[in-house]
Amino acid sequence: MRGFAAVLKRELSGYFITPVAYVFIVVFLVLVGVFTFNEDFGNFFGTNPEGSGQANLQAFFAYQPWLYLFLIPAISMRLWAEEHRSGTVELLATLPIPTWAVVCGKFAAAWAFAGIALTLTFPIWMTVNFLGDPDNGVIAAGYLGSFVLAGGFLAIGACISAATKSQVIAFVLSVVACLVFLLAGFSPVLSFIESWAPQAIVETVASFSFLTHFQAIAQGVIEARDLVFFASLIGLALLVNAIVLELRRSA
Repeated sequence: MRGFAAVLKRELSGYFITPVAYVFIVVFLVLVGVFTFNEDFGNFFGTNPEGSGQANLQAFFAYQPWLYLFLIPAISMRLWAEEHRSGTVELLATLPIPTWAVVCGKFAAAWAFAGIALTLTFPIWMTVNFLGDPDNGVIAAGYLGSFVLAGGFLAIGACISAATKSQVIAFVLSVVACLVFLLAGFSPVLSFIESWAPQAIVETVASFSFLTHFQAIAQGVIEARDLVFFASLIGLALLVNAIVLELRRSA
């Protein structure tokens, strides 16, 4: 655990040494604001008029999966691809730290960084409480869903980054992989699969939908199956991440 803590501290502090972290946070907050408050997108004030007594953050959470689709791979692409390109991955391999500690430490640091960016959106929460009397329990569940969704995207991106030296390739492949998980629950996709596959396969594909699990949590319904889904996905992706690193090390 000391090795894990050391990697976590090193990686998390490394984000804020360069301007990259601050640029990401600013871009994330600007895009969140645009998609939440713009009349053509979330129309936050139109759906939460002052004095109505009814307020929620549906406009805030609705577009987050699509923001994460591009922003989270921008974080994950450098996790291992940069280490491979610069050759520092060999240095990590010589340290008296097990592979799982390095993999989990780097992932936890990236996840914590994404959590910091998400936490900085708290003024929107304050705004909705000013406009009405929202169900803060549902809002808290929405933040939890957003956080675990970011973790799922990060785990996939980290796994792909471990397999390549190019950050660009890691970014593109991560976006494609995450898009597949997002679109798995879309009606047009399921309708297409239904045209040639049995119902069991359709239900299996639908069960892998990030949107389905995220929207259930964002609506305040925290079920074990949704949390287990994201936890299992993250655990499996990190396991594959470690295996890929071991194979590249022995090659």
